Parts: sequence; C-alpha cells; structure tokens
Amino acid sequence: MKRIALFASGSGSNAEQIATYFADNADVTVSLIVSNNHKAGVIDRARRLHIPVLLFDRKTFYETDQITEILLNQPIDLIVLAGFMWLMPSKLVQAFPDKIINIHPALLPKFGGKGMYGHFVHEAVVAANETESGITIHYVNERYDEGQIIFQASCPVLPTDTPEDVAKKVQALEHVHYPRVVAEVLAKLDS
Repeated sequence: MKRIALFASGSGSNAEQIATYFADNADVTVSLIVSNNHKAGVIDRARRLHIPVLLFDRKTFYETDQITEILLNQPIDLIVLAGFMWLMPSKLVQAFPDKIINIHPALLPKFGGKGMYGHFVHEAVVAANETESGITIHYVNERYDEGQIIFQASCPVLPTDTPEDVAKKVQALEHVHYPRVVAEVLAKLDS
C-alpha cells in the first residue's frame, strides 16, 4: 500500500481531486492532509473525505524535525504539494529525495519563484501578453519552483483573457492532470 501525504494551505480543490482519484484504489491511499493554515478550506474537505489532518505552525515546521519524523513514521511514500505556499525545509527534502512533488500554475521556468503563486502568476502572464500558460508538475528541492520538471500541459491565453479567465483554464488542467501524474510518480517508485 502506497501512502500519500497532501500538503495544502488553501481551499484544497487539488487535494480533493487527488483523494477522490485514489478513493477506490486498493494500492494507494491519501493517509494525511498537512496544513499550515488553521482556517484553510482543505480542512473541511479532509473531514468530509475522512482523511486525518495534521496542522502545524511556522516554528514547528522550520525549527524542529517534528513534521519530518511524523511523515517518516507513517510511513509516507510520496508528499504531494497541492497549493502549499511555504518552502520545504532542507531536512524534509533530504528525508524524501525525489518523493516530493508540486504543481505550479504556469509553464516553468517562466513565472516561477518566491511570491509567484495563485493570482500573482495569472496577473503576470496576462501583463506579459503571453499567448499560452499552463501547469508544471515538478520534483521539489530547496528552492521555489526549480526542481526537475515531470510534466507540463498548456492552454491558450487570448488577448481578451483576464487573470481570472487564465486561472479557470489552468485549474481545469490541474484537476485533469495532477492526479494522473501523481499515480505515474508512485508507479515509478517501485521500479
């Protein structure tokens, strides 16, 4: 049985898509949802899906090994970031080499890095008059959005598109592709 920990800071739509994708899979389970935001919508989604939630604060995350130890003791096979806004601590990345993945709402390396998340990305895409945007699923390292790219998918950006229009197109790509790519990454862990 492969065990996934989902990290999320916001509403948790991607976390729910992934949990639902694996709900009937006898070989994979989402065993934990981890969040730094005590008011995040993902907590309600986790309760509805009967998935345990682990909440923590900045000090615990960055100044102790408590989260890493909990994940190792579960034991977690893959950490999936689904709208998690904090940089992963080095010790956590080292404890799960090539076992932490993230989704970014743009075609990296464009529009990545610190502060480039959510609406900030979509606003930057529109302001730059880009003709396409999309998603990038990548391994996580100790720097924002610089890990090895696993998968990208694109969508057109029309001259009349607002950042909200781009956000809807990108989220549709996320919901279609992220669960499938998570499954592919899990399958590679065996080989």
